[in-house]
Amino acid sequence: MARKTMTLEEISDRIEINDLLVRYTVAIDEKDWELLDTVYTPDAKVDYTSSGGIKGEYPEVRAWLAKALAAFPMTQHLISNSVVELAGDSATARTMVFNPMGTANDRGGYNLFFVGGWYEDKLVRTDDGWRIAERYERKAFMESLPSK
Repeated sequence: MARKTMTLEEISDRIEINDLLVRYTVAIDEKDWELLDTVYTPDAKVDYTSSGGIKGEYPEVRAWLAKALAAFPMTQHLISNSVVELAGDSATARTMVFNPMGTANDRGGYNLFFVGGWYEDKLVRTDDGWRIAERYERKAFMESLPSK
């Protein structure tokens, strides 16, 4: 099987897309909504329904995220195994996500639950760099630890 050598632009695109995906996790976990604005196109379509969230255009989903995540002082979005397909100024990505989340308990710790799945994204190159134009979160599991 012949190995295809990536161009410098393809390498750069892949690094920029990886940085975009990581920037999403930082924005969500830090609840930095202005940073999240640098992840999505203004008219992006976002679908979190498989894990109990909403589906809509980015401004509506952004407002929902701010409200929904306020109940969770601790979240971590760990991403890996991204499969990126480049096609000029557009791309697709499928990225594994493991997301522990915690609500404060009366013992000074957290009641934890875990969401695992994939982000399935359609990305576009904009004047400001790569952005997510469509995101579908495909849930694989959602589990909680028993309360002690």
